[in-house]
Amino acid sequence: MQAKLIVDKDFTIGEVDKRIYGSFIEHLGRAVYGGIYEPGHPSADEQGFRTDVLELIRGIDVPIVRYPGGNFVSGYNWEDGVGPVELRPRRLELAWRTIEPNLFGFGEFVDWCRKAGTEPMMAVNLGTRGPEEARQLLEYSNHPSGTYWSDLRVQHGYKAPHAIKTWCLGNEMDGPWQIGAKTAEEYGRIAAETAKVMKWVDPSIELVACGSSGLGMPTFPEWERTVLDLSYNEVDYISLHQYYGNRDKDTANFLAQSMGMDAFIGSVIATCDYIQAKKRSKKKVHLSFDEWNVWYHSNEADSRIEPWSIAPPQLEDVYNHEDALLVGSMLISILKRADRVKMACMAQLVNVIAPIMTETGGGAWKQTIYYPYMHTSIFGRGTVLVPLVESPKYDAKDYTDVPYLDAIAVHNAEAGEVTVFAVNRHLSESLPLSVDLRSFGSFRLIEHIVLESDDLKAANTKAAPNRVAPHTHGNAVVDGGGLSASLGKASWNVIRVKLG
Repeated sequence: MQAKLIVDKDFTIGEVDKRIYGSFIEHLGRAVYGGIYEPGHPSADEQGFRTDVLELIRGIDVPIVRYPGGNFVSGYNWEDGVGPVELRPRRLELAWRTIEPNLFGFGEFVDWCRKAGTEPMMAVNLGTRGPEEARQLLEYSNHPSGTYWSDLRVQHGYKAPHAIKTWCLGNEMDGPWQIGAKTAEEYGRIAAETAKVMKWVDPSIELVACGSSGLGMPTFPEWERTVLDLSYNEVDYISLHQYYGNRDKDTANFLAQSMGMDAFIGSVIATCDYIQAKKRSKKKVHLSFDEWNVWYHSNEADSRIEPWSIAPPQLEDVYNHEDALLVGSMLISILKRADRVKMACMAQLVNVIAPIMTETGGGAWKQTIYYPYMHTSIFGRGTVLVPLVESPKYDAKDYTDVPYLDAIAVHNAEAGEVTVFAVNRHLSESLPLSVDLRSFGSFRLIEHIVLESDDLKAANTKAAPNRVAPHTHGNAVVDGGGLSASLGKASWNVIRVKLG
């Protein structure tokens, strides 16, 4: 069994937009309260932000964070989260059936983003509200001063505009679980009108229209076609959402699910390009994959949560080694379409289906999925190269001809490096790999990082936070105009070379 990867510096897919390594914070579970925000915690700063969590987030170099939802946004009045904290109302939060105290709101989120070294990606409520409230929020955020809403921001202590450039037009509006769910025609019209008035307020912003809530929705892809037909000229991106799980305990099939993600991305691109052709437009709409992850572990526990509590432990999936492998492949899938996927958000960032977990009042630790996310964000900047992959294959329950090797290479010309990201999907055998890099001339190995475990179900916990962690003892060697390595069974690999 042998695998081969051939890449050439002149055969490129596209430049990586760093925003594909974004994430997501929703007012859900302990993502905010007890996650990024916990006044009184030993590590909390003067604003109540947990600095231990901030340190772990900076370690990933997250470029953009979507907020405040998610399902939460479709019933949210943004005005509840601005101004003096003591005057803010407590509300019934219907999306997740909790109490929202509004101690953390818009201003706090922007402040937190600055401290985390990331940019805000704001969502507006198109469930219970519409264009008027969206433009008011944008005026509050981005207009310098001299109007009611911009002066209110100044009154709240923010003299300079927040200058937020990326905005989502609602969330999952085709989902029957969504407050104010709409037909494609209803949503397409309100999205177009909201986009129009928002760009009149600030022409520099970029807008994301809602795609279907997932690949399995009966509305997909007709929803995308209709929505784009109605809003193509006003929006810049369309969103994709998809989660995967291993409920059937079929790991071979689970690890093949990134092939479904590949097909999903391809279908949305085709739909965008159809509307572009139909409208005879020079404009190209790109993709924002602003919710993606593994999500299934916590479903049973979530069904037992009592309603109307504050920040209960919802959606707290504990991730294992095989989850990290699929997350690595999902990141490879996103990189494979770097020409069209320009933003993506792992959902979510802390505690809620997240790479980072915390104990309220206690410590914070990295889940297994933290590592492929961190590696691609740190080392996957530059130009994605066309991957020619030769690999033995297998058939799974839902997928055929699944290559054991899933791989991509990124050339960072500024750093003078090429990084290969590779997953060996084989569950019991190592995979010999050769990588042809001859077009780059001479190079030397920097490191071969490996994430592996003899136990596919091994997870990191408070008691054992480093049970699954990467090491740099990979066996890659420079071999003439290429590399050779043996990828361990069920492993995530990062092979870095220095050019010249």
